[in-house]
Amino acid sequence: MVPRGSDPRAPRAYNATLSYSERRSPEEDIRDGVDMITIIHEERETEITGARVAGDRLWVPKADIHRATGWSLKPEGLCREAVCVPVPRGREAEFVEGDAVDIATFWRHMGHPVVRDASGDTWVLGVGAQERARALSSLQAPDFVLPDLEGRMHALADQRGKKVLLVTWASW
Repeated sequence: MVPRGSDPRAPRAYNATLSYSERRSPEEDIRDGVDMITIIHEERETEITGARVAGDRLWVPKADIHRATGWSLKPEGLCREAVCVPVPRGREAEFVEGDAVDIATFWRHMGHPVVRDASGDTWVLGVGAQERARALSSLQAPDFVLPDLEGRMHALADQRGKKVLLVTWASW
């Protein structure tokens, strides 16, 4: 039974709750790379042109990876500062293709979550459970900066070594 006013021939949007056979095939989801893709990672939101989406794969030009994630592709692998994750031997084509890197596959390979919207326009590259657990075990709040009532900015890092009371409130 089709709800009144809906077209049963309309394409179905990607939905993680659909069974595997109900999802669109990767071929139906390939885009030509001319659209704007938004990548959200940590505290940044980066718009990238020239990226290509193919199913759950996000091919990003090598030049844009650092801008979006802070990581860079080097001969030794995907690197951020002194940490490098090598491309698995024999699987190079899964990760690197010409001047593009499948950043979603790399992210999953590193054990981090990847989420995208149904259209593939917006991608979130999350932080893995190990990193979150490490941050929680340190018992140090992440640094942030907020204005006071006069508009002066105050950073939590400026209060290190002092006793600080943080009061929060939410309406929900």
